[in-house]
Amino acid sequence: MELIVTLSCADRPGIVNALTGTIFNSGGNIIENQQFTDPLTNTFVMRTGFEITKNIEEVKLEISKCLAQFNADFQIRENTKKKRALVLVTKEAHCLHDLLYLEEIGELDIDIVAVASNREDLSNETEGHDTNFYFLPINDENSKLNSEIKMREIIESEKIDFIILARYMQILSSEFCKEFSGRIINIHHSFLPGFKGAKPYHQAYERGVKLIGATAHFVTSDLDEGPIIEQDVENVTHSCLPEELVAIGRDIERRVLSRAVQNYAQDRIFIVGNRTVVFKK
Repeated sequence: MELIVTLSCADRPGIVNALTGTIFNSGGNIIENQQFTDPLTNTFVMRTGFEITKNIEEVKLEISKCLAQFNADFQIRENTKKKRALVLVTKEAHCLHDLLYLEEIGELDIDIVAVASNREDLSNETEGHDTNFYFLPINDENSKLNSEIKMREIIESEKIDFIILARYMQILSSEFCKEFSGRIINIHHSFLPGFKGAKPYHQAYERGVKLIGATAHFVTSDLDEGPIIEQDVENVTHSCLPEELVAIGRDIERRVLSRAVQNYAQDRIFIVGNRTVVFKK
C-alpha cells in the first residue's frame, strides 16, 4: 500500500528527520520526497510518498504523534483513493471533453462523478461516462442563490472533494468561495485584466498581441485573483486571425486546466499566503 503525507508548518529544524524516521521505524519505504521553505512566510511544506506493509491506521497514528510537536497541518491519504470532482460548465466544451477523456484513459487521477451547468448545451457530453449531469438554471440573483444551494446538496450527496470550473461563465458568491476555499480550481485566458468582457481574443487581435496563454488558479472572492497553480503561453504572429487565436487559446486552456487538476489530485499543491507551491512529478 502506498500512502502520501503532506504537511505545512512554520519552518524549524528536525521536521524532515522526524517524519522520515517515523516512516522508517514503521517499516515504510520512501519512494518520493519533496520539500520547500517559503522565504516570505517561513512556511515549510513537504510531500512524502511511501510504501508500507504494516497496519495503515497504526502508521497514521505514529505519524500524527511525531508531527504534533511541530503544530503541523497535515494529511495522510491512500494513493489509490481518487478524489471525487464536480465539474461546472456553461456552453464551451473543450475543457470538459479533455477532462473526461483523460479520466477515461487513466491519465487523470480523479473521479468525475458529477457535471453541473447553468445551461443544457452540454447535457449529452457525459453520456458514456459514469457521471451525473445536473441542470442548474440561473436567471436572476434568487436563482443564483438557489443554484448554489443545489450545488451544496450535490457536493454532499456525491461526496465531492473538489470543484473544477471548466469554462463556467458564472460568478460564484463570496460565501460559496470562502466555504470551499482551496477546493475550487478555475481556468481563464491570460489576457486579464487587459481585455475584459466579451470576445477577449478579438480585442487581443485588434491590439496585435504576440503572446497568448491561460492561467489555472484557486478561486477566491476576488474574481480571477486567486493563487496561481499553472500557466502556459504560446507565441502568435500578426498573421493569426481572431478565430485562430481562439483555437490556440482553447488548446492552451484545456492543457493548463488538466495539469492543474492532476497536480491537485496527487496532493502536489500547497497554498502559502497568496501563492502556491507546486511539486512537479
